[in-house]
Amino acid sequence: MRIIRTELSSGERVYAAHGGDGVFRRLAAPPFEGPLTFAERLEPKRLLAPLEATAVIGIAQNYRAHAMEMGGDLPERPVFFMKLPTVVIGPDDAIRLPRALRSDKVDFEGELAVVIGKTCRNVSREDALDYVLGITAANDVTARDWQKEWGGGQFCRGKSFDTFCPLGPEIVTLDEAGDIHDLRIVTRLNGEVMQDSRTSDLIFDVADLIAFISGSTTVPAGTVILTGTPSGVGVARTPPRFLRAGDVVEISVGDVGTLRNPVEEEPAPAAG
Repeated sequence: MRIIRTELSSGERVYAAHGGDGVFRRLAAPPFEGPLTFAERLEPKRLLAPLEATAVIGIAQNYRAHAMEMGGDLPERPVFFMKLPTVVIGPDDAIRLPRALRSDKVDFEGELAVVIGKTCRNVSREDALDYVLGITAANDVTARDWQKEWGGGQFCRGKSFDTFCPLGPEIVTLDEAGDIHDLRIVTRLNGEVMQDSRTSDLIFDVADLIAFISGSTTVPAGTVILTGTPSGVGVARTPPRFLRAGDVVEISVGDVGTLRNPVEEEPAPAAG
């Protein structure tokens, strides 16, 4: 099944889904509130981020090749950080380069995102996928200067500027997603391939991450787990390639579809 959020002509925002026939039907309730119940057929007008996230958890240096390009050792345990859920945007929404709290080193990070469908705690690796609603594509946008130079050793400031978590275009349930442990993930910047890898290069796979994150911790339904980015990020290039106004970033993960976002500067703060 493929799940979207869309804005109707009336301005109402709703969840909808289809089972492969391309015909979208409205969901009677959000997909985290029990069995999926279909209502009337509808025509999506504008795609939004595919869910209203309750929490966003990111994983650092979780691809072997990326850990090497960043000059770090392979972690013994998953290293995770938080992004504010308010930074989530959808397909074709603009990534805004921070200007009030300025960053000139905004980077792209294409990622497989996992959506938790049922609240969980102390989940075993063997049962972990039972709690997954589905997968989508993500861009873990990062201000490298705030991450590495001015963040006091914490990732959250550099990861949590407005618009720094594009998601979409759809949530694909696991029965249609294929082998999530061997999906191709590609990031293009203005049409040029910057990242091209497979989730088989993950150090900690999806089941590992859910088991670790839920240890002694309640993970609410609607949580998004960003599973890490492969090699090819802008900061690791010679010379570095950071995002500029006018750029377009496109990320594809398996058969989820392409998440496309233009880049623009944050509008100047109002005077006074």
